[in-house]
Amino acid sequence: MRKYVVIYRSVLIENLQYAGNVAMGFISYFIIIFIFIHLWDYMYASPDSLIAGYTKEQMIWYVMITEMIWFGTRSNTITRQVSADIRGGNIAYLMNKPYHYTLYILARYTGEWSIRLPMYAALSTLIGLTMVGGLASFRLVTFLAALPCLLLGVTIHALFKLCISLLSFWVEDANPFQWLYDKMILVIGTIFPIEIFPDALQPLFKLTPIYTVCYGPAKLLIDFSMDKYLEVLSAQIIYLAAGCGMMFFIYGKGAKKLYVNGG
Repeated sequence: MRKYVVIYRSVLIENLQYAGNVAMGFISYFIIIFIFIHLWDYMYASPDSLIAGYTKEQMIWYVMITEMIWFGTRSNTITRQVSADIRGGNIAYLMNKPYHYTLYILARYTGEWSIRLPMYAALSTLIGLTMVGGLASFRLVTFLAALPCLLLGVTIHALFKLCISLLSFWVEDANPFQWLYDKMILVIGTIFPIEIFPDALQPLFKLTPIYTVCYGPAKLLIDFSMDKYLEVLSAQIIYLAAGCGMMFFIYGKGAKKLYVNGG
């Protein structure tokens, strides 16, 4: 475990030196949030009206939190780097290092979002308090309770994206699969909460990683309830175990294929 901590720390220090580059992405984030603030201002007939059980403030804060997660956790490490390592043959060299390749990638990725996510969280808080106002239901204790769910959601997201990248052992380009997964997360769990969609589809969405990555943590932050907390946390534990199992299984099969073929 110590070696992965060292990897995490080295990437963290490296990214601290380039924190200014992260700030460049604030422009895109601000534009998107600015558009959605005015969109929901138009959609809500009056400040007291509800859409899918959300007040206007809750809906806007939901979008800000999910977009914060989306922008704050984007990285090429678990997508392009993994695919490039496999296609270029560098994986054969990295597999012989004194660490597990997938855990090495996750440690690097965690070091990256540990800088990006807090920066976007600070920006979203500033925009929200300035342009929308605070949430009446927000409490510090509920934020502290929801924080582990947020971190678990980010980890689950990384696991599934890494699993997709590991498909490069068999396919020439895994980017189309990454694109499909990203668009599902973006449309269903990020831009709109699950309650917006038809009742018949909502149970289906709750059985997917979408429920645990963006929707669950954001829902707990804007409208915390113990029942929802236990529901989200239970789903995240299941998906965390499933994601880890899939990651090690796919990597093991790919590494075996590489050895058999003389890689």
